[in-house]
Amino acid sequence: MTKKLILLDQDGVLADFEQGVRQLWQQTYQQPLPLAERKHFYLRDDMPAQFHQQLAQIYSSKGFFASIPPMADGIAAAKRLLQAGHDVRICTSPIQTYQYCVSEKFDWVCQHLGEDWLQRIILAKDKTWVRGDILIDDKPQISGSLIPQWQHWIYDQPYNRMQNNPHRVSWSRLETWAQLLT
Repeated sequence: MTKKLILLDQDGVLADFEQGVRQLWQQTYQQPLPLAERKHFYLRDDMPAQFHQQLAQIYSSKGFFASIPPMADGIAAAKRLLQAGHDVRICTSPIQTYQYCVSEKFDWVCQHLGEDWLQRIILAKDKTWVRGDILIDDKPQISGSLIPQWQHWIYDQPYNRMQNNPHRVSWSRLETWAQLLT
């Protein structure tokens, strides 16, 4: 096995951002999230315009990012990749309204992966500046000011399935492990 520098996106790959929004929306408004079928990366693009402000309030609220549930098998996957000898980093972007987002992303990592993982966080608005071999991200297209040094592997989500990418991964599929551990 060749040791790789593997970059893992946090929201949508390790942390279940959409489930976190659904839970807080239900808690706050006492009704399900008014969401059509997921076809776009940004939740707001799949919601009626009259709910966009409420949506922004949900994910910019204090406590939101710290309380997002982990993706099924995501925590175990990150630890397994590290145990296999890879250099694993969390490469995450803050939202525009970052007042709580940044510190709570660190809190989330500490809570779910442990304090040792805090040194593995890379916070970047432009991920093309980050060096690595593989970036596992749910965003279908990642652009920035540089040509990426990493290969983009898409973490499978309903809104990115129309994206043609030979590297589609999911923590629950065995073929993901075969690809990453060799």
